[in-house]
Amino acid sequence: MSEIINKVANSQLVVFDLEDYYPAGIRKEIDIAQWLFEGFILKEKDFRAYLKAHDWSQYQSCYVVIICSTDATMPTWASVLVAVNVTPFAKKVISGSLEDLETSLYTNILPNLDYSVYKDKPVILKGCSKKPVPLSAYVLAVQLLQPFAKSIMYGEACSAVPLFKRVNK
Repeated sequence: MSEIINKVANSQLVVFDLEDYYPAGIRKEIDIAQWLFEGFILKEKDFRAYLKAHDWSQYQSCYVVIICSTDATMPTWASVLVAVNVTPFAKKVISGSLEDLETSLYTNILPNLDYSVYKDKPVILKGCSKKPVPLSAYVLAVQLLQPFAKSIMYGEACSAVPLFKRVNK
């Protein structure tokens, strides 16, 4: 009986796992609708009073997203004023969705990595994350890996989907 050889373990494949770069920390949403009259009307005096009374310390070292869960038409300054109040406590503040937040975080992290370690190597862009890695992070990662990698696949070593192969000239 012949020995079973793990060809994947013996290959030159290098795994690029976006979860390795996922910033640890609590994500929180601030919904402006809670401070609007009937969830739709911004009364400036009341709005400013709510913001003044709000406990901003609960966002200490958190990643914060400012949203409005209703279809209220609001002046731009309302979100900006919320940001002014939460910024001294939060790690990062954006207006948008939690996915927009993750995109923003990866957009800051990925361009600063050293991709030279992937030079002329077959790379697997690991899929199936357990953390909320946005699609935009995969798109950015493949763009940054492409100038270095010999080839790029997506998924797992046992079932990778080919994405890119450098053509030697």
